[in-house]
Amino acid sequence: MSIALRHARVRYGPLEALHGVTLVAPGPGLTVLLGRNGSGRTTVLRALAGTLPLSGGAVVWDGIDVTRMPAYERARRGLCLVPERRAVFGSLTVRQNLELAAGDCSAALDAYPQLEPLLPRRAGTLSGGEQRMLAVSRALLARARVVLVDEPAQGMSPSVAARTYALLSGLDACVVVAEQRLPPGLREPAGRTTYVHELRRGAVAFSGEAAEVARGTWGTTGRGADRTGHPPRSGPRPNPSG
Repeated sequence: MSIALRHARVRYGPLEALHGVTLVAPGPGLTVLLGRNGSGRTTVLRALAGTLPLSGGAVVWDGIDVTRMPAYERARRGLCLVPERRAVFGSLTVRQNLELAAGDCSAALDAYPQLEPLLPRRAGTLSGGEQRMLAVSRALLARARVVLVDEPAQGMSPSVAARTYALLSGLDACVVVAEQRLPPGLREPAGRTTYVHELRRGAVAFSGEAAEVARGTWGTTGRGADRTGHPPRSGPRPNPSG
């Protein structure tokens, strides 16, 4: 189970946002896309989801080229995208939002008990953190094979953010999240390995394990990094696309 970009290029009009990006997100497990605003994190998620077309390269899902597959067909086959904005239906109630994902929303309420008293409220009236809880819980209910989430913990308290990453890490799916910084709970992972791809100005600057980032064993020289876009196995390898 994996989803990948191969030498992917994306343009916004005359500007190229991704410059031949190659990266792999294996599953089941968690992959983090790190980078500042404008680095290409959101563009990568949208390219994987099919909501943004490639101008070059390919999207490969479980070994199959799905570059020309429309976004709705990727969703039908088990891909779920949670964007940073407009991730919930604001005019519908919290309950209605959850019921669109699954008839039984008990699993979402177990994940986020804070949502239960909010069930009759319209989603558009929730705080930013509450809307993120609702958006992530809908993704949990979807039982997707690939889950893409842009800044999942935005607006959440530290404890709820930690809970969110624990939930995402435990999914039997290929999970890819975009963040500006590596969340504290992922710096010393237990159990599954968390992989990291850092993007800078539309290119992959680093690929490796979250523990490498936490230990600071990589840097501007790429020391300690597997920069091929593949999860590292036995040590650093050069990146042909960096």
